[in-house]
Amino acid sequence: MLSWQGYILKNYMLLKKRLSAQSHELDIPKSRADAEAMARMFKPLDSIVCSPLVANTVPAEWILPPGAKAGQALLFLHGGYFNSGSIMSHRSLAGNIASASQTRALIIDYRLTPEHPFPAALDDTVAAYQWLVDQDYPPHRLAVAGDSAGGTLAFSLLVHLRDKGMGLPALAVALSPITDLTMSGDSWTTNAKKDLMIDPVKALKSVEIYLSEADARLPLASPLFAGLEGLPPLLIQVGSNEMLLSDATRFTEKARKAGVDVELEVWEGMQHEWQFAASFLPEARQALKRIGEFVATRLTPRDLSPVSRKE
Repeated sequence: MLSWQGYILKNYMLLKKRLSAQSHELDIPKSRADAEAMARMFKPLDSIVCSPLVANTVPAEWILPPGAKAGQALLFLHGGYFNSGSIMSHRSLAGNIASASQTRALIIDYRLTPEHPFPAALDDTVAAYQWLVDQDYPPHRLAVAGDSAGGTLAFSLLVHLRDKGMGLPALAVALSPITDLTMSGDSWTTNAKKDLMIDPVKALKSVEIYLSEADARLPLASPLFAGLEGLPPLLIQVGSNEMLLSDATRFTEKARKAGVDVELEVWEGMQHEWQFAASFLPEARQALKRIGEFVATRLTPRDLSPVSRKE
């Protein structure tokens, strides 16, 4: 059952959708501006310390929450249709996941489309992951997390690392990942009226720009079409009202058949990216708590002490 805050948020989004201009035109500068404006609406639940840096040429930022354990880290990959989103727009979400997980997070500004089509974003993701390893964070002490398009990159990273014989992280968390860039899942149709966040026409245009001349069925573009054997434990969260629901369920089914330990959570009545609204929505805080438990139980040895906030 939705909380009263959930009902308020749902009705607000429904009203906003009805009152907004029904244009399916993809305006990337506006999308980027909207993503940055969103950052002003949501604040981290805890006090976090942020330190900018460059990780193998990729602009990045350390996010250090209270109680973060030493010797471990989480690589966070932001969403935004591959053409928008940034460190600033997703700092609160990454910070909340870091706080819940009691681990420091590295959030990156990977290259965006249309300036840099596939595989530029994945290349930057791999570079940042390698930077973490080079900073003496061994793979078994690393986690990877991403939302929406960032979830796509998280899974693509795992497939790339496995295929190259590189060390895999201890786990990965994906919030409403896009696993099939052909957009052939049935929930793109069945949830079309329930999803108040995603415009399928704009999503398709965004995917086409991201892929440029690449095939949507390439495993590193659409992880659903990859062999999934040997991947680490996964947690996937998705809302029952999302058009991306089938992206999550089909990926989970294929991963389980490949012997991967996958936890799929379908949150009843939730919209895309509900975890962002943690300062208002109890379901978001509950989802973050689940993420924190999943990360902590698989990443943190009992003998680790908190890292100094001055690091």
